[in-house]
Amino acid sequence: MELIKIEIQERIAIVTIDNPPMNTLSTAVIQELGATFSKLNSDNDVLAILITGAGEKAFMAGGDIKGFPEKIGNPNLIPSFLKTHEIFNSIDFSPKPTIAVINGYALGGGCELALICDIRIAEEQALLGVPECTLGLLPGGGGTQRLPRLIGEAKAKELMFTGEHITAEEALRIGLVNRVVPKGEGIHAGLQLAKKISQNAPTAVRNIKKAVDEGVELPLNKALEREAELFQELFLTEDVKEGVQAFLEKRRAQFPGH
Repeated sequence: MELIKIEIQERIAIVTIDNPPMNTLSTAVIQELGATFSKLNSDNDVLAILITGAGEKAFMAGGDIKGFPEKIGNPNLIPSFLKTHEIFNSIDFSPKPTIAVINGYALGGGCELALICDIRIAEEQALLGVPECTLGLLPGGGGTQRLPRLIGEAKAKELMFTGEHITAEEALRIGLVNRVVPKGEGIHAGLQLAKKISQNAPTAVRNIKKAVDEGVELPLNKALEREAELFQELFLTEDVKEGVQAFLEKRRAQFPGH
């Protein structure tokens, strides 16, 4: 069964997780996500990527808990956890901008999948949370590291310690999502945003993403050096030639993407 579906619209890829009834993060879904992003990350015809869940119930309602009993007591699980991190990192550090369209429950691994995207759009009925502690676990898909980096240590700890679900509006208030849209309008909003991003120079968008992603892990002086390197790199591209020329000629740029 194909659990990940890909649709391309105007150079924007829509990746839909279709693992009914709640689009859980099974081992098969993780593997297919890895294969999907291996393909999309190297596809020069794709300028941006949306991730969403099939149906109306869930973006992704967490991990596959039915598979947890066989893991209990096993002292050799770290390699499988690290494999999940490797696949999630291939999404997090994709050269393309990624947008999560959260159209329902985004819990546990689902919330962590949303966290690895650059931008998050939530439909008004969405519920988000990291309830792993209610099972005696912790958010093991990078949640303990990415959530504090996004919303701050104290609020992240509160959400992880309590395991409570929060509404889309609360997620917007604390900076967990970028915007909230009416039910059923998430994909449209995501496509509109992706199209706006895709009008700009692909090389510039790529290097902005690199500068931010790499810079947050560096001391400020080193991060500024990295920014300078990436800025210099752009002056050697065809995109900057077209962008500057279009500005001087007072026309819309037609970026070649290299």
